[in-house]
Amino acid sequence: MHLTELAAVGPFFALRTDDDELGGPGPGGYLPLGEEAVRSRVETVGRRLGTGEGRVAASVAFQGVAGRLLSVALGAAVLVGRVPDLVGEGLRWHPLLTAPDDLWLPDAPFLPSGTDPVAGVAAVVEGRLAPLHDLFRAAVPVSSRVLWGNAGSALGGALRVLHAWCAERGRGEEAARAVGYARSLLEHPLLAGTGRLTGSAAGPEFVRTTCCLYYRVPSGGMCGDCVLRHPPRAAAGAARG
Repeated sequence: MHLTELAAVGPFFALRTDDDELGGPGPGGYLPLGEEAVRSRVETVGRRLGTGEGRVAASVAFQGVAGRLLSVALGAAVLVGRVPDLVGEGLRWHPLLTAPDDLWLPDAPFLPSGTDPVAGVAAVVEGRLAPLHDLFRAAVPVSSRVLWGNAGSALGGALRVLHAWCAERGRGEEAARAVGYARSLLEHPLLAGTGRLTGSAAGPEFVRTTCCLYYRVPSGGMCGDCVLRHPPRAAAGAARG
């Protein structure tokens, strides 16, 4: 599969790779993934959610961009065998747009040839998500544990969609590969302890150990993998019963 075909898995797996910004969606506005883009994105998400709580907007915004980056990276690792260079200076983000048009990597360079696919995704965690984590916390006081929990949740969500897509097409080897890669990544020091990955007949399931704060949004609720839906004591009690 070619990198541009990842969009078939879902919009979060898509990556713009053309070399013409003016030919893309919107009037421009693609920025490096730095302070300006982060502050603009937090403001945009807060406005769209109707919340005045900066930490809630920051948390949801971080989970969104983590979901985009990890979906592209994991999808490419599993289906292409190589991970695009989401760490370098070429990557651009449009904070006013959403998937699939928000991320743009002109000419789609890959990480160096020979890079192990799991190591490639880990490089995105270390070289892109870690700096973004710091930028979000500099923009808005928000818990580091919440943000890394969001990254773990984003990886779990990417795995669930990718696994289902592979299974529906009889691509069992790639579905199993996706689970194996995700398990390895969840042992990374920055993601370890963010949740637990289990399996069922329906596919892999991830339950996080933190909450993204979405329940504090007007008319919001709890996400499917939220720790508030699966409290450890309740889970233990159910197991005993």
